[in-house]
Amino acid sequence: MRCYEYVHVVGFDETNLLGNVYYAHLVRWQGRCREMFLRDHAPDVVAEFSRGLSLATTRCSYEFLQESGPFDEIAVRMWLGVVSATALSIQFEYWRRTGGGEELVARGEQRVACLRREAGRTVPAPIPRSLRDALQPYSRTGEPV
Repeated sequence: MRCYEYVHVVGFDETNLLGNVYYAHLVRWQGRCREMFLRDHAPDVVAEFSRGLSLATTRCSYEFLQESGPFDEIAVRMWLGVVSATALSIQFEYWRRTGGGEELVARGEQRVACLRREAGRTVPAPIPRSLRDALQPYSRTGEPV
């Protein structure tokens, strides 16, 4: 199964007083992974942001499994979940790379709504075809997006 991967190296500024990654950063890494996917695979969608398109995170979660600390290399892997006409879910896994392989340290999910600003209001909008096409290879179900 193909996934999109963003690799992050943990800095001291992302840890708490105990030396482990502060939980809020896992959510931030989800956003960063999603942004890098758009940059790499759907730059035309990014260009649409200046013309009123918006991808709004309506729900976000993660499940903590193991601690991470400074200089851990974390591979954030992203897959497409469920898709509707105007929204989609994205699933994430966080893998710590070690000398002997990888360890799953967390899982997460986002629900993203596609919106458009029109006459001072934000209204649901269809997911752009180019985004659907870019996400298709990363679908866990294999069904057409």
